[in-house]
Amino acid sequence: MRETSVTDTTANDAPLPGEQGPGEQGHDPATVFTDSEIAGLFLDAARDGQTDLIESFLAAGIDPDLRDARGYSALLLAAYNSHAETVACLLAHRATVDLQDGKGSTALAGVAFKGDLAVARQLVAAGAAIDAPNHVGRTPLIFATMFNRAPIVAFLLEHGANPDHRDGEGNSARLVAERQGQAAIMALMPPRGRADGPHPRH
Repeated sequence: MRETSVTDTTANDAPLPGEQGPGEQGHDPATVFTDSEIAGLFLDAARDGQTDLIESFLAAGIDPDLRDARGYSALLLAAYNSHAETVACLLAHRATVDLQDGKGSTALAGVAFKGDLAVARQLVAAGAAIDAPNHVGRTPLIFATMFNRAPIVAFLLEHGANPDHRDGEGNSARLVAERQGQAAIMALMPPRGRADGPHPRH
């Protein structure tokens, strides 16, 4: 899918979804927005979980993968802020589930950091890559372990996350858990050498 920036929107000086366009009867010039403003409103709506407004933008033809200068897409923002309904809406409109932000993190990495299991399930069901690393090699499992998100750790391991993948600093989820004394998370880890597939809990 073509990468899209905040300047790639529906049309120059387009009205907000649901508003009348230039030249239409009753048009109020105050409702006309630039591409950049439209992009900002769309991404703000995703951040705030305004699903109805997101639906209107998408119906008007805005790209669901539009991103801001930091690489944050609507899906990344909605997922990070735990707006499950907005996440579902964006996924239904084919938002790219593994689109990376400027640091290489995916929506699943953000959710792993925050610890929202319900949204993590949504993303994985939509095909999110379990072990997608960011630009320094950190995977969602490493983030979940760093911030002691045991339910997310268990979920990711069940779906085949590799606890021995090392980031650019040589850290793996297993090593982080050992170093931080996270006994509950260590108990979830498969034995070394057996981290190559799903590991359901019993």
